Amino acid sequence: MCFLARCSILCAALLIASCTTPIGYSNEPLQNYDRDTEYRIDARSDGFTVTIFYKRYQFIPESDALTQACKSALLSIAHEHADGLGRAIQQINEQRIKLSMGRNGFTGVSSCTASVSAAFMSGGD
Repeated sequence: MCFLARCSILCAALLIASCTTPIGYSNEPLQNYDRDTEYRIDARSDGFTVTIFYKRYQFIPESDALTQACKSALLSIAHEHADGLGRAIQQINEQRIKLSMGRNGFTGVSSCTASVSAAFMSGGD
């Protein structure tokens, strides 16, 4: 095989390998929250579960910045939803957040999905 063909195959393989997709935590449709965020709220008997998909363009991938932005959006939506219901929620332990990240090497868009359960405060808390 000629050198040019080998290089073309190698470049195509590297480009395909550079794309990753975050794990989906919900198969149900999401609603728009803002330009970068979509979310879903699922009611539970003691609270609710929030699931988000967050994406943004990053010329240079910064996974720490993406992780922080994703967690921040997730927690903000949880608190806004609880406020809208007129209920307080217990403090959310960040260790309980399920988070998965991905990146599309073609477009430069980094994305994450995250999910966490929020429990309502009981009357005596």
